[in-house]
Order: sequence, then C-alpha cells, then structure tokens
Amino acid sequence: MVMRVHLVAAGKFHDIDFARLELLKLLAEQADIRTSVSSDYADLDALAAADLLITYTCDLMPRPAEADALAAFLARGGRWFALHGTNSVLEPLPDGTVRTPNAAPAVTAMLGTRFAAHPPIGPFKVFVTKGDHPMTRGLRDFRIEDELYLTRRTGEIDVLLHTQFTGDCPEFEDRSWDEAEVPVLYERAVGAGAVLYLTLGHCRGHYDLMPLAGFWPHPQRCGWNYPVFYELLRRGIAWGRPHAEAC
Repeated sequence: MVMRVHLVAAGKFHDIDFARLELLKLLAEQADIRTSVSSDYADLDALAAADLLITYTCDLMPRPAEADALAAFLARGGRWFALHGTNSVLEPLPDGTVRTPNAAPAVTAMLGTRFAAHPPIGPFKVFVTKGDHPMTRGLRDFRIEDELYLTRRTGEIDVLLHTQFTGDCPEFEDRSWDEAEVPVLYERAVGAGAVLYLTLGHCRGHYDLMPLAGFWPHPQRCGWNYPVFYELLRRGIAWGRPHAEAC
C-alpha cells in the first residue's frame, strides 16, 4: 500500500535547503512512500491526499483557510510530524531582542506548544521520559549539541523525551527560565489523528541570517550531526504510517 507524505520545508534563519534534502533522502529509503513538497501550506490538495504531513519551518504560520485544512486533516486521522521551528512566530524588537507572540492560536492549539525562546547553542542532555513508546523504545538518555527549544504549552501533550534548563535566553523577551521538564519530543492526539513534535534539528548555512546579518562563517548542523537524531526522524516517518501504533 502506498503511503503519501506531504513535506513543507520553508522559513527564516535556517538552512532549509539542507533540511529539505536530508528529509527527502530519508523518505526515499522507503519504496512505497510518495512525497509531495511545498514551501508553504497552500497546497491543500496535497495535504488532503496525505497520510503524513512533515513540517520543517521557522516563522511560517498557515493562513486561516490553511489552518482549517490542517484541522480537517487531523480530524479525519492524518498525522503531523512537526520539526524544530514549526511552532515559532518571531517578532524582532527595537532593542535587538525577539518577541515570540502566540500570533496563530488556532495552529499552536493543534500543535500543543508554541516556541518561546532558546539559549545559545550548546550541549545538553536529553532524557527518555517514556521508554515504552515506539519512538523511544530501546533508546537511552543522550547528549546532543543543538538549540534547546523552550516552549509554552497550549494543550495537553504526552512527553516522550525531555531536557532541563535553568538560566537566561538573552536574545529573547521571554528571557528567564527554570524548567525541570522541557519537552524535546512529544505526542498529542487531535481528532482521529495525532501530532508528533521533535524540537531538535537546528541548521544554518553561510547566508541564512540575511538580511539581519551578513556572511555567517561557521555553518551549523547541530542535531543533524548525530545518529540518534536520524533514528528519531526514521521512527517519526514510521509513526506516520496508517495504522501505526499511536498515543
């Protein structure tokens, strides 16, 4: 049976081309997967035909009609594998910091979280919160260097992997944090469908901060440098198969 996947890869401040290519390589490992690709949420026909939606975006939110289509997709049993900055809205402030408003509440309500801040990229430990799930079965706690995404919850979520963070995020208005459980991977039932959210996977090339900054001398691959991240991506694709074990 053919599995249909719709991939949306677009947005700001990330090497979207790199992430898109890596995700397509993983999808191509499965001979029965057929993939459509978009740079926004406007292809409603592709979404309606899909079993699984994968999104790798930053500061790119669906328009109201597109949000309605996403709600219908989940209501009829579709699965949404959301990556990294899918839940982000960024509003630069005059003082150089960034506000992260809940500007698309219908979308963040579906996703279960909204992005709020992150400290500077660095190493942190990820803990297995629930080890009896197909996404985490057999995994051990691991260390990774990535953007540690801090989120505000907008709905009930089932946390599968988490980290911890106490400190400041100087680039963001939502600056001070003391969190014993920061979701890294979680699942959320929506209608007859489900959302799976993985916050890891930052990447940036030489030119991805333009026009805010010029040439970026050191490309960043973060989680993409780690086999465990690719294992989670492969498991997420398998999670998206019709009749796969869910929440």
